[in-house]
Amino acid sequence: MYDTLTKFTFGEHIKKLREEHGLPIRKVAAFVDIDPSTLSKIERGERSANKEIVPSIAELFKEDEEMLNMILLSDKIAYDLIEESNPSTILEIVLKKIKILKNKNLKQGSLDFEKR
Repeated sequence: MYDTLTKFTFGEHIKKLREEHGLPIRKVAAFVDIDPSTLSKIERGERSANKEIVPSIAELFKEDEEMLNMILLSDKIAYDLIEESNPSTILEIVLKKIKILKNKNLKQGSLDFEKR
């Protein structure tokens, strides 16, 4: 599974799917409701895709929406960190922060009805 997530960028993956299905850019762009030139730029890596197109892409190509979201988000994070001298350390910190934030949100969202 990780091979699919790491081997291609989101745009490259979409282009591969489109070509495998024999669909022209204009038809895929119409289905996801974006301009064909925008889709072309996404496929070439000249523009980032919006998360809003993922459900339509998943539907059109019968792909797992969660996997497509992971490819898209991992691209964005990779491009954000590509020029940094310490991306591994930053990612470790991010993972720790996510755990802390999840715990905070769980604590804030829990109600104790027994304390009345």
